[in-house]
Amino acid sequence: MTTSEIASVLAWHDALNEQDFDTLVALSSDDIDVGDAEGAAQGHAALLDWARSSGIKAEPGRMYVRDGVDHITSVFRHPDLASALAATELSEKDLAR
Repeated sequence: MTTSEIASVLAWHDALNEQDFDTLVALSSDDIDVGDAEGAAQGHAALLDWARSSGIKAEPGRMYVRDGVDHITSVFRHPDLASALAATELSEKDLAR
């Protein structure tokens, strides 16, 4: 994960937490996937619906990356790290160091 990618992830979380929806959209791909245990949706409208209604405050912990990108392409909530890694086919070798 490059410095640029880390900065994008951190800025995305800041925008979500501050409810800065313009920045949140600017940092997200047009076809971003958003999901949780209740289902998934795609696109900026889905992202904004989720961000406005979830009331979530997100704080990044460990960051995992494979084939880095410039925009956030998906956001899924999982009950724990193990299930998140399994769902994304990431592993500890993908941990940004």
